[in-house]
Amino acid sequence: MLTSSKTQRLAPVLAASLALLGACQSNSSTQETTTTSEAPKADTAAAPAAKQPLSQPLISNIYTADPSAHLFEGKIYIYPSHDIEAGIPENDKGDHFAMRDYHILSMDSIGGKVTDHGVGLDIKDIPWAGRQLWAPDAAFKAGTYYLYFPVKDKQDVFRIGVATSKTPAGPFKADPAPIAGSFSIDPAVFQDTDGSAYMYFGGLWGGQLQRWQKGTYDANAPEKEPSGDVPALSARVAKLSADMKHFDGPVKELVIMDEAGKPLLASDTKRRFFEGGWMHKYQGKYYFSYSTGDTHLLVYATSSTPTGPFTYQGVIMEPVQGWTTHHSIVPIKDKWYIFYHDTQLSGKTWLRNIKVTELKRRADGSIETIVP
Repeated sequence: MLTSSKTQRLAPVLAASLALLGACQSNSSTQETTTTSEAPKADTAAAPAAKQPLSQPLISNIYTADPSAHLFEGKIYIYPSHDIEAGIPENDKGDHFAMRDYHILSMDSIGGKVTDHGVGLDIKDIPWAGRQLWAPDAAFKAGTYYLYFPVKDKQDVFRIGVATSKTPAGPFKADPAPIAGSFSIDPAVFQDTDGSAYMYFGGLWGGQLQRWQKGTYDANAPEKEPSGDVPALSARVAKLSADMKHFDGPVKELVIMDEAGKPLLASDTKRRFFEGGWMHKYQGKYYFSYSTGDTHLLVYATSSTPTGPFTYQGVIMEPVQGWTTHHSIVPIKDKWYIFYHDTQLSGKTWLRNIKVTELKRRADGSIETIVP
């Protein structure tokens, strides 16, 4: 969820997308609204050099990013970040991503109408929170829905919290303290077929993962990760307790190796982990996918176990419009889909819009690269 003012890759904004800007507001209304998942087609005559996007934004009444999609109660529920215009200058720490709440969305089917259920959790209702409510995830177990979220505490250190609800649309009530032992950003919770649950998390630069190399938070650590021919910092994984609110054991580093069985290096910026991890399982194999950050790719690695080690496999999605890229992958009926975001509506990397497209595989289970 970070950006760099030095390396922005914004493509030309489509004329029809600009026309939709008036509809996108950063308010946090709790009133349920319904919007269509079919945005107007781009005016190619007005922007002849612009490439057509693969898919259109799912909603345009608010700016949304980092979509975590799940099938709950026969519907597709999406738990995205809610982007707002905070008026904060861009920097590599991501201070301009100053989100304050989550809107929860649902749709009956791919291509159907999207319902905005309003605010599911507000930062003012998280007792320990300071600022920046970044990319969340959700899970369900034994009649309770869980919303996992990263937010900086009052000492400006990212921690991960949990909130609960009896309905997938919320509202969610946050626990009074963050999950003990949690840190950094981008929690993704995977529930395996044997009933075990795991949380994958971490993000570099503004996500602060590089500040935890010694096991505790180091405020004097560099703003960015180590560089050169040293092992890359990687995502973290922890098994969740039966109540889904605590870590059941130590936090471990998720090792991602190259084809020779050696850990990816920090210099390997087109393959190494940066942020935005997601786990899914296909035909008994575990697929860990993630963003490469400053090289703007969504890539994946596979393993025979949920905690690895993982072997790098390839690119899932080439760069989107905008600096950040963040996704979720879910099976819906007899197909797989990837939910992602870009900046088609605003042309600003901190005001994003979520999208969805089909994820296709080859006969061997490998994923075909998507050009968004």
